[in-house]
Amino acid sequence: MAEARRYRIMIVEDDEKIASILAAALDRYGYDVILAQDYARIKEEFVAARPDLVLLDVNLPRYDGFYWCRQIRTVSRAPILFISARSDQMDQVRAIEHGADDYITKPFNLELALAKVGAALRRAYGEYALTRAPDVLSAGGLLLDRSTNRVSLGDRAVELSPKEFRLLWCLAERAGAIVAREELLEALWDDTEFVDDNTLTVNVARVRRRLEELGLANVIETKRGQGYCLALPGGD
Repeated sequence: MAEARRYRIMIVEDDEKIASILAAALDRYGYDVILAQDYARIKEEFVAARPDLVLLDVNLPRYDGFYWCRQIRTVSRAPILFISARSDQMDQVRAIEHGADDYITKPFNLELALAKVGAALRRAYGEYALTRAPDVLSAGGLLLDRSTNRVSLGDRAVELSPKEFRLLWCLAERAGAIVAREELLEALWDDTEFVDDNTLTVNVARVRRRLEELGLANVIETKRGQGYCLALPGGD
């Protein structure tokens, strides 16, 4: 029998006592827990950890939870549950408008909070949820957002065409390794047209130019007779 999936929960809470209580309870329920470390880099920590759900406080150092909720929503559809001492209904409305899935008011009942976590995970990933590929891919500092066809590096971002994005995604999934031309041709295939070898060459050239706009020159290497390799500085 296959082992049940262990969901990964990220806690963004600067009150160490509350964060510790939540982490211990989630651990007892079989979840893997990640605690936020740098409150100026929550989005980067989220991308690196790839959690299945986020528990997010509103009052945080530097930027508030509403800001980080918007940032996370640019790269993921993972459930976000606010846990906050703010009980005003307008704060709850703001949370939902910024992309949150639920709002739990402090002080909270721990069992109720855990029940809400479980319910959100079932809605997102349970047997009635739609199966979908990951929305975001990280490779060597490069972030690819499938929902918008946007690629970013630090503060720079470019939007690719659907074919260009599929090509780069295929290379980024195996950054540092050679991806065969045949595999890349298959990645560019759709139901309405045949993609030939020349089309692949043209799209590779276009992706190279878009990556140069991000400050990444010559990172797609041609491996003669084999395919292409995405060689990012520092690698993943």
